[in-house]
Amino acid sequence: MNTTHDLKTVEVGSARAEPGRTVRGSIPVTTLAGGGALEIPVVVINGTRPGPVLWVNGAIHGDEPEGPLCCQHLMREVRPEELSGTLVLIPVVNVPAYEAASRGNPLDTFSYDMNRIYPGRPNGYLSERVAYAHFEWMTRVADMEISIHSGGAHSFLAPAMFTDERPESVELGTAMGPGWGCMMSSFNPKGSPMAAMAEAGKVGITVEYGGRSHTSPDLFAKVGRVLADAILNVMRHYRMIPGEAKYDENRTKGVQEALLAPESGLFLPEPDIKFLTPMKKGDKIGTIVNLFGDELTTLHAPADGMIFGLRALPNVTTGDWCCFFNKVEGPRV
Repeated sequence: MNTTHDLKTVEVGSARAEPGRTVRGSIPVTTLAGGGALEIPVVVINGTRPGPVLWVNGAIHGDEPEGPLCCQHLMREVRPEELSGTLVLIPVVNVPAYEAASRGNPLDTFSYDMNRIYPGRPNGYLSERVAYAHFEWMTRVADMEISIHSGGAHSFLAPAMFTDERPESVELGTAMGPGWGCMMSSFNPKGSPMAAMAEAGKVGITVEYGGRSHTSPDLFAKVGRVLADAILNVMRHYRMIPGEAKYDENRTKGVQEALLAPESGLFLPEPDIKFLTPMKKGDKIGTIVNLFGDELTTLHAPADGMIFGLRALPNVTTGDWCCFFNKVEGPRV
């Protein structure tokens, strides 16, 4: 994908960055009952040479702080004087959810999951209005979009991503580089920022890494660093910053299947199970036992593929997520 703009001032909400400048600002949404403003924070890093506009979203789900950490690395490390094009960072899209450390805004149960309601509505429920304000600026300014997600409060997800099947979407996913070979077709064709970008004739992907079992100091730091390095690799691929991009040599094409608990109890994955490692259909993934340790049921691989996510809270109720499985269809070409 070759998208290059003439050198110009870039404006997102109140952030207006001239070439060679880094500017902080916000996208206004509304005023809350207590008189405070509900705004979406934004950082615009505008380069000194023409190039594409890459837009990075964090914390669409408020219990997924990996995106904000990644954006903080990029704010420090991307220098406008070395940049071709523009990097737009939205550390936190869903501010009320982030403040509550919950998946969605707890005050808005009607549109709780923001990753299912894009492009939002200007006159809708509160989260729909936030999504719409974000959507309007994103689709107006960005050429490419990456939304950062994780397993949040309930799961851990290994590095994985969702693309659509257009060449430009697969290219953006491939540009994430080594360690990012688990590439799946989008499970959510509507309702996400990447879907909204596709409908606008542009390109976006959804990437996953991190979650509850990776929030210790060393592991959380690692996740933020891995994500930031992948975004920097994307920027090298599109010649936005100096250096040569690297690529994963074992990319696969697949689709997600969420394995749900058929019974309530304690979910015990197999002790030797490994993420992003090929499995055969029928291989045992784990067992659900009751309070006394009696086996209630077992979970098995639904197809040839690999695990990319497991529940971090072992206690489950019928219908809870236990495992995120990538049903691999073959190598990605």
